[in-house]
Amino acid sequence: MIQVLLVRSKDGLLQSCSAQGHAGFAAKGKDIVCAAVTSLLRTVLVMLEKKTSIVLDENSSDRGFLAFSVKGFCSDDESLLRYSFGFLHEGLSLIAQDYPKCIKLRVED
Repeated sequence: MIQVLLVRSKDGLLQSCSAQGHAGFAAKGKDIVCAAVTSLLRTVLVMLEKKTSIVLDENSSDRGFLAFSVKGFCSDDESLLRYSFGFLHEGLSLIAQDYPKCIKLRVED
């Protein structure tokens, strides 16, 4: 099972995200649940990395593990961070709803 933790600020901004584990839906390399979760997380991570004003701490050192946290940003980045949280929350919630034995999503404020 993939365990995902999304943390948002009191203003609704993405503060951090971590995911670990494997969905176990299908064989390695053919698991649509792992692929969906990975696509969502990596897309948001890449978008945040492209903003030079956003400072991230990230770790993807092990297969089946990805974590990142926002360490700094400017006020112009707030809408992107708010949208990023909403995007991940909605997308991961849908996957968890369709594949409840494969992913557990936890949200902290």
